[in-house]
Amino acid sequence: MPVLVSQADDFPGWYQDVIAKAELAESGPVRGTMVIRPWAYAIWELVQAEIDRRIKAAGAENVYFPLLIPEGHLRREAEHIEGFSPELAVVTHAGGRELGEAAVIRPTSETVFGEYLARWIQSYRDLPLCLNQWANVVRWELRPRLFLRTSEFLWQEGHTAHATEADAAAYARRIHADVYGSVLRDVLAIPVIAGVKTETERFAGATTTLTCEGMMRDGKALQLATSHELGQNFARAFEIAYTDEQGTSQLCWTTSWGSSTRLIGGLIMAHGDDAGLRLPPGVAPVQVLIVLVKDDPQVREVAGRLERELAEAGLRVRTDRRTDLGLGRRLTDWELKGVPVRLEIGPRDLAEGTVSLARRDNKSREQVKVDGAVAAAAEALRSAHDALLGEANAQLRTRMVEVSDIAAAIEAARTGFARIPWAACGPEGEQELGRAGVSVRCLLTPEGSVPADAAQGDLEAVVARAY
Repeated sequence: MPVLVSQADDFPGWYQDVIAKAELAESGPVRGTMVIRPWAYAIWELVQAEIDRRIKAAGAENVYFPLLIPEGHLRREAEHIEGFSPELAVVTHAGGRELGEAAVIRPTSETVFGEYLARWIQSYRDLPLCLNQWANVVRWELRPRLFLRTSEFLWQEGHTAHATEADAAAYARRIHADVYGSVLRDVLAIPVIAGVKTETERFAGATTTLTCEGMMRDGKALQLATSHELGQNFARAFEIAYTDEQGTSQLCWTTSWGSSTRLIGGLIMAHGDDAGLRLPPGVAPVQVLIVLVKDDPQVREVAGRLERELAEAGLRVRTDRRTDLGLGRRLTDWELKGVPVRLEIGPRDLAEGTVSLARRDNKSREQVKVDGAVAAAAEALRSAHDALLGEANAQLRTRMVEVSDIAAAIEAARTGFARIPWAACGPEGEQELGRAGVSVRCLLTPEGSVPADAAQGDLEAVVARAY
C-alpha cells in the first residue's frame, strides 16, 4: 500500500499526507493555528538564516515591536485598516477589565512602525532608516491550511524610510530581487515570476506591490514573498518627516516587505513527489544521512569516520544506527523527510571497499569508494540543487501558455499559467477571471522584467489559479 496519496489522484490530500507523515506540523488547539514540529522548524531556521543574512547585507537592522497595537493606530491609515478589517483579532478585555481602547493583535506592523519612525527620524542625516523584525502575526483565517493560510504564522517584516521616492523604490526592488529572489532561486531551488501586482491585488495602502510567484507541481500559483512601495501614505498618516539640507520639513517615502512560513508550504509543493519531500540541500536539516545496514564492528567504525569527515567538510550529517528496525522502514521514513543524500553502509559493500550513495531528488544509486565518499556526497549535494531547480524551471516553461483572450486564459489556468496582454484583460477581464476562480498573479514587461508600476504601458499579465 502506498505511504502517501498520489499527487495525480489528490494533490491537496497528498499535501496534508506529507505534512502529517513527514512530521512537519499539526493543527493547534485554536482553529486555524499551527504547531510546527522539529523537522519543519529546523527547515524554517535555515530559511530564516538565509533571508536574515541578505537583509543585513542590504543595510537593514533587526528590531522588535509589540504584538498588540492600539486599534486607533490602524485607523490612522484608512485604506490599510479597510484592507485588513475582516482578518483582525481584537483584544477588548485584559486583567479582568474591559480595555479603554481595544488592542489589535498585529496583522502586520506598518502602523506601529510608523509611529516610532516618526519619533526616531529628525533630519536627512537619519535617512535611510531600514529596520526588520522577525515575529508572529495573526490574520483570522476562515479556510486554514497548514503553512499556506493559518490564523497565526511566523514571518519577517521590513520597514524603511527614505528621503526620496526614487531611493525608496530602489530599496524595495533591491529586497525583492537580492533577498527574496535570491533565496527562492539559489537556496530553495524555486524559480519565480517576478512582477508587480494589479491595483486590485496590491497591498492595502501601497502604491506598488512587487511579488514573487511560484508554480506548484499541480500548476497552481503561490505568492511566496512581496515588497511594497508605500509612497507617502503612511508618512502622511504618521507624520514621518525629516528636515532637509535647506532646513525645510519634508515627508519621508516608505517601504515594507515580508516573507513567512508559507515558504515551507511552497517548498513542499514545488519539489515534493509521491514518496514525500525532496529538500534542496541549502535548507535540509540533515544534508547527508549515514545509514547502518547492519550492526557490525567495521560498519560502525566506517560510519563514525565518515560522520566526522562530513562534519569537518561543513556538511550537516546524521547517522541512523537503529538496526533493530527494518531497513526498508527506515529508508521510507527518511525519504518522506526529504534528506538529499544517503550513504548506506553494510558489510557486503565494505568487503568491496565501497558504500552505497543514494540521491533523493532523482532516486539514483551508485557505489562509491569509502575514501571518496565525502567528496562524492558533496558533489551529489551540488547536483541535487541544480537538478531540482532545473526540473522546476522545465515545468514552469512547459505549463506557461501564451494566450490572447480571457476565455483562453481561463482554459489554460486549468493546468498551469497563462500569459495575456494586459490590454486584452484590464480590470474588467480581471473581474471575469475572478468569477472563474482565476487571478492575475502579476504584470510583466514584454521582455519578462519587473515594470516600474502597474500603470506602465504595454504590459503582460500572468494569470493562474492560486493558493
